[in-house]
Formats: sequence, C-alpha cells, structure tokens
Amino acid sequence: MKDIQSFGLPGLRLASTEELERIAALAEGEYFFLFDSSADIVPGPDAESRFVRIAADSSADMAYADAFGHPLIDCQEGALRDDFDFGAMILFRSAAFREALSSLPRDLKYGALYGVRLALGGHIVHINEPLYTATETDRRKSGEKLFDYVDPRNREVQLEMEAVCTDFLKRQGAYLEPRFKDIELDGPVSASVIIPVFNRVSTVGDAVRSALSQETDFDFNVIVVDNHSSDGTTALLEEMAASDARLVHIIPERRDLGIGGCWMEAVNSAYCGTFAVQLDSDDVYSSADTLSKVVDCFLKERCAMVIGSYQMTDFDMNPIPPGLIDHREWTEENGRNNALRINGLGAPRAFYAPLLRELGMPNTSYGEDYAVGLRICREYRIGRIWEAIYNCRRWGGNSDAALSIEKVNRNNLYKDRIRTWEFQARKALNR
Repeated sequence: MKDIQSFGLPGLRLASTEELERIAALAEGEYFFLFDSSADIVPGPDAESRFVRIAADSSADMAYADAFGHPLIDCQEGALRDDFDFGAMILFRSAAFREALSSLPRDLKYGALYGVRLALGGHIVHINEPLYTATETDRRKSGEKLFDYVDPRNREVQLEMEAVCTDFLKRQGAYLEPRFKDIELDGPVSASVIIPVFNRVSTVGDAVRSALSQETDFDFNVIVVDNHSSDGTTALLEEMAASDARLVHIIPERRDLGIGGCWMEAVNSAYCGTFAVQLDSDDVYSSADTLSKVVDCFLKERCAMVIGSYQMTDFDMNPIPPGLIDHREWTEENGRNNALRINGLGAPRAFYAPLLRELGMPNTSYGEDYAVGLRICREYRIGRIWEAIYNCRRWGGNSDAALSIEKVNRNNLYKDRIRTWEFQARKALNR
C-alpha cells in the first residue's frame, strides 16, 4: 500500500467525529484506505490496484473485500446494524467520505464511522475476492459474541448508534412516528406457551415444567411442537403429556419445517389461546408469574407483541456475564425504528395470536421471530417488560454456540434481507 494513503483505527467499528475529521484532513488523493490497526494485515498481490480499479469502474464511494479464510457478505440497503463486518481493510473515495462526514453531528464519540457508511448508502461495493490476509482479533466463539450489542456495558455506545440510525431513517423517509393500532379484545383471554423442539431430551423437560408451573387467573396450556426428534425427546414428552392435560404434544405431518413452521403449526391449531408466548426448549421462565406479567402487559397496553427481559445463565441456572439483557435503548417513542437497527428484539417474545395467524412467521430456523416482529411494529405497539422473566441458558448444546463463518454470514445475510424489505416498505408507506 505504498501508492495510496492508509490510516489505522482499532477494530474499524467505533470512531469519533474528531478522529475521522483528522483523517479526512490528511487524505490528499482521490482514495484512501482505512485499516484495522489492531490486526496484522498482509495485502495480496495487486490488492491495492484491484481495490481502486473496481471502485473506479463501479463509481463506488466505499469498497471492501474478503480476506483469505474470512468471506464477507454484501451490504444491502437494509443492513442498518452497526456491527456489520466490513473486514479489516476498507477503501474510501476521499471527497465522498468528507461529504458524508459533514452531515454528521460534530460531537459523536463512537458512531461516526457508522454514520459515514450509512450516508454513503448504495455507493458501497463488496469485492467478493480475497485480497488480503488479516489476523483474527476476536477469537471468541459465535455464541460468546452474540450478545455484545446488548451488553449493558455497551449501553452508551448503543444509545449513540441509535441516534445516528434514527437520523438516517428520517433523512431516508423510513422513520415512523409513535402512532399505533390497538388490538381488539372481546371476552375472556387465554394463553399458550409454545415450545418448538428437536432433540433436546436433556433440557426440554425443564422448559415444560417451568411453563406448567405458571400461576395465573386465566386459562393456559403448553404446546410443544416436536419436530421429529430422535434422541428420546418424543418419549419424554408423551410421558409428561399423559400426566397433565394442559400439555399438548404435536408432531407435525411435514418434515420440512423450521422453527417458524413449527410455530405456525401451534398457532394455527385449535389448541392455541389468545396469546402465544415463546419458550425455547433449553430455557426456563424465571418465576411462576412470568405468564401473568406477559398477559397483563397485553391487556394494559393493547399491544400486538410483548417482549420481556432475560438473565444469562449457565446450564445450571447460575448467572453469567453479561447478566441482564433488557434492551434499554428501546423507547416507546422510537421503538418502531429501533427494531430496524438491532439484530434481535429480546426475549421472551409473545404475540397476539389472531394477528400472528394473519401475518404468518417465515419457515426458517433463524430470524423467524425477528421478521414478524419487524412487520408487527410497522403498525402496532410492542410492549416491554424490563425485569428478568426468563433464564437464557448458555451451554455447548446451543444451536448458535460455535457457528462457522459461513453460517454466521448466512444468518446475517438473511436478517439484513428482512431489514431491507421492511426498510423499503416503510419508505413506501411514508410516500
């Protein structure tokens, strides 16, 4: 990288306006590189000229490329999350960088680079060729990285990213005012705890007992959709259902269902109550009044979805970092827009079943609840419960404990696609 200027920032995620203004003032040529100063980067043969040639040919204001052994994904229109992975080496067109930077507040401490790339919009090009090698600076497994964005220690960062994203949505015509439709309730209500499961014989019993132990003044049941388990889960559920009529054990006829498809099996069944409340097959409710708190929130706020807060624990329910996950960056005024930036809405999630039947849930095993949550908050209020009503157990058997880079990319690509569709729908709605 001798013929073009390069400037380093640690991690290439958090940057202040002041830092980027200093870099913009020093950038003398048409292009410059920004690189992760905490990584050992070795450019491949002809990497610099390949970056510049593609950026020039495509009229790109920003270009990023795969690293050897670390493929990346395309930055879609709705890729609004602030933790998007652009790799360790990014090329910017100097004039476009300065213009984007000038549109941001001067006092940003963390979100300036995020704001710049949002402002560049569709002029970002992904070169899906490995143009360099870089040391991996974060060697944690995917299941450990998963909750960084909601770690309470990062709350100041999240609040600033929230402000940057909200300002961008307003400029793009995708911002939604806090005006909501109310759900209509007639007569007595009931609830169903829905547990999709596949091969969780060591944990599903705890989940079911947690659900059945709820104390309420309304009728409820527990619907377990057993997706053709083969490890003894089925026999265990049959035994439990035989001793408690409130437990409904469903084995779908189809064998092509993801988690979302299993949810719709339960919601569309004759057993489902007014409200459908989530419980993962390896987690538990934290107390006997969790279900009552969820239903009370529905009734008080006339919302179409309720999201609680949860405590991170190990397999034996001992608290572990980062502790309580409560999404405190969420507000009633900005919740509809916050949902476009964050990579998950929180847990446990609960839905007004008639609306969920109408909207449907994608037949996927990742992002299915996020997709329907985005769609719901386009029109309806989401209620929040800020205290821990759920224990999220982290252990080696979690489905997201140690994902490959390819699986992480596939998951993120899908959620970015969901956000893109919703982003476009909201712009159309405002027009």
